[in-house]
Amino acid sequence: MSGTDDARTSLAAAAALLAPACPGVAEQVLHAFDHPGAYLRDHAGRLADRGIDEPVPDLAWIALVDALADHPLLAELDWKEDPQEVRSQLRGLDSRPSVDPWVLVGEDEMLLPTDEFLQSCGRHYGDVGAALAVLDIESDCYPVVCLRAARVQELTALAKRAGFTAWALGV
Repeated sequence: MSGTDDARTSLAAAAALLAPACPGVAEQVLHAFDHPGAYLRDHAGRLADRGIDEPVPDLAWIALVDALADHPLLAELDWKEDPQEVRSQLRGLDSRPSVDPWVLVGEDEMLLPTDEFLQSCGRHYGDVGAALAVLDIESDCYPVVCLRAARVQELTALAKRAGFTAWALGV
């Protein structure tokens, strides 16, 4: 398998892992991978908000972030987001765990800076068998997904094979 084929397969697998009930996510990612110019035209407004006006090497990865956010399977958090807003956005994810990890969050943790608070959240999600992971788009935000803790290494490996970076919070 060529590097391009491996990247394409890994992107599709990452989309299926993060959005198993939403095949349209993988379709959108593969559209961006296979036809970046057409994808750019189809999503020009949204991509312009990201400062993208021509095909870029990470377009399929950004398409994954955007598609997951549309379903809502990803929270795109600013680097200086208020902990209450982080909490609200993570609670709004369709992929959140059935056991609420927020009962484990202490009042003092709600005063932490965003990066430290996200690490703390990741630890608490781990306590209930879930994981929070960042899909790095080399921006000043944290695109955060929630998945079963047992699958987080699979996600990071798929991201790496596709040429991108994902990492677990709180580990």
